[in-house]
Amino acid sequence: MMANSAVSRLNAGIGALETMTRFALATLALASGVYTYLGVRGLLDGEATIVFFAAVIYSAAVSVGIYAFWTYMMRLFPHVAAAGARGALVGVMVLGSLMIVAMSSWLNAAALAGSAALEQHLAETLQDYTSDLDRAHENALAAQSLLPDIRLASERFSRLAAEERESGALTGTSGSGSVVQLLSQMSAQLGELETSVTQSRERVQSLFEEGQAHLATMRGLVSGTGSVDPRADEFAEHVVSLTGVIAAMEQTSVAPAVKRAADDLSLGFIAPIADGGEAGLVLRQDRVMGTIRQSVAAQSTALSQAADDILANEPVAERRFVPLSSAEAVLRYARDFVPSWAGAISIDLLPAVLIMVLAVVHSVLRDAETRVPFAERISAAELMMAMDVQRAIDARRPTHDVAVETAHEEEDAGSHVDAAVEQEPPAADRASAPEDPTKITALASPHHRQRKDG
Repeated sequence: MMANSAVSRLNAGIGALETMTRFALATLALASGVYTYLGVRGLLDGEATIVFFAAVIYSAAVSVGIYAFWTYMMRLFPHVAAAGARGALVGVMVLGSLMIVAMSSWLNAAALAGSAALEQHLAETLQDYTSDLDRAHENALAAQSLLPDIRLASERFSRLAAEERESGALTGTSGSGSVVQLLSQMSAQLGELETSVTQSRERVQSLFEEGQAHLATMRGLVSGTGSVDPRADEFAEHVVSLTGVIAAMEQTSVAPAVKRAADDLSLGFIAPIADGGEAGLVLRQDRVMGTIRQSVAAQSTALSQAADDILANEPVAERRFVPLSSAEAVLRYARDFVPSWAGAISIDLLPAVLIMVLAVVHSVLRDAETRVPFAERISAAELMMAMDVQRAIDARRPTHDVAVETAHEEEDAGSHVDAAVEQEPPAADRASAPEDPTKITALASPHHRQRKDG
């Protein structure tokens, strides 16, 4: 009786939850359709009216499909007891869940986290371009590290020329001769190179400040409020401008110019003819100019090697900004929006949990019904129906069957009479005992006489 009571309560609970189950399925399907509409609208392009109706039709189809699929599964799955059939339905449920995720859940995630995903895309792009600008700035300023060496070399040649002119420190004869002319020439070339490097630093600084201004505007767009689409469009415009600034900064580097100038110091060295009036002075001038040639060659080698080291730095690769839709951004940055994905998928797949609950309850009911006796499982209505069927069967029996049953009944009655005769008391007792009218009647029956004759 306790088991029967539990079964009754479970059946009553399932019946009471029927309306709630339908309401839950309809609500979840409607919610999924609404968010699917928001996701689809962000993907479609064209006239506003066409986009609106296309999104509405798609979202309505998704809602109907989700409601129909889970209704089918909820009606059929809990009542399937065979292991093979239930496994097949589980496979169908998994396939249907994957299809629902493909046609609805990712669009729901796009509606829930699309704007945040686009801002994430803009933020990572901003970080990449900030790194590119810093690297381009470093590459452009790398040649500035050669400026002290160039300035020292220029000043050294200029000082030697001045000393030679005033006191004849190199040749022993003061005055402006071929040695002074050569030293002044080398100092002038290095001075021009120093001026080029200095001017490039000013140009690099100007470009860097321009790039920083673009980055500041882009940061404001990333962290701004309002719709993300207009901000993304303006962000793309600043990206184009910033790309041009980075390219110009890469071309502003004076490292190639330093290398060419360093090579020209030694390759383009033209020593003047010694113009001393005395043979000894001419000899001394030739020796000094040879020493200057060696010094210029050493200085040229050092500057050229330093320029090669700068040029060996990897240049900034050209970066291309790819605008994304909200749905594409959600897919690319899915790891950063796991809660939104979980919520979007849960809306579509929550009915599977309800189906599992019903399957467990129906399994319990089947187990309980197998342990309850049949007399306790049958209801009054089922008993009355069985009795009506029995009466109908009895009414349609052939007459022969009734006659055969009557003969069998008479034969059974005769056997009872014979047994009574065999147990009849002795004659003395019969004489004293009164006659039993029932026995006399039974002995007088034709059936009894026939058996005696036999």
